[in-house]
Amino acid sequence: MKAMRPIALVIIAVVLAGAGWLTVVATNRYGLATPVLPASALVTMAVIAVITLVMGIRVLRWRNGKKKSMLNPILAARTLILAQACAYVGAMLLGWHGGIVVEQLRIWNFRSDQPILWLALIMGGGGLVMVVVGLVVERFCRIPPEDLEGGGTAGPRRGDAKGEGEYAYRRD
Repeated sequence: MKAMRPIALVIIAVVLAGAGWLTVVATNRYGLATPVLPASALVTMAVIAVITLVMGIRVLRWRNGKKKSMLNPILAARTLILAQACAYVGAMLLGWHGGIVVEQLRIWNFRSDQPILWLALIMGGGGLVMVVVGLVVERFCRIPPEDLEGGGTAGPRRGDAKGEGEYAYRRD
């Protein structure tokens, strides 16, 4: 699995900021409500970020050798996928609500008592937290370079070929 590129997250945020801004301009023109998430969405965002962080800490503890039992590789892969999804969704939320904030700041002088602006700022902050948690947990799931080179083990590992021309095997 490839690592996330931060530039992709920035591109997602910028594109969705533009889409959010255009949507708010259109909804304001036709007198519709501003499309911002409700405050209860913060609870969901926090739960997702905490679950991702807890699962990432479990993988980190195993990777650093603090756990003696073997880590389920499926759990580690799911943790990595959850971290990447958390970062992508966070970038989307940050961008969308960033576009809303830009449009709401334009009319700040006319209506300074805008709860939508503060709600959009808080949602954008929650998206930023999700991006940071996703990137940090993805770093937790990386295999150290010494494990990739095989320098840390003295003998052949499971699945290694025994000699030239032989296939990898699995010991039971």
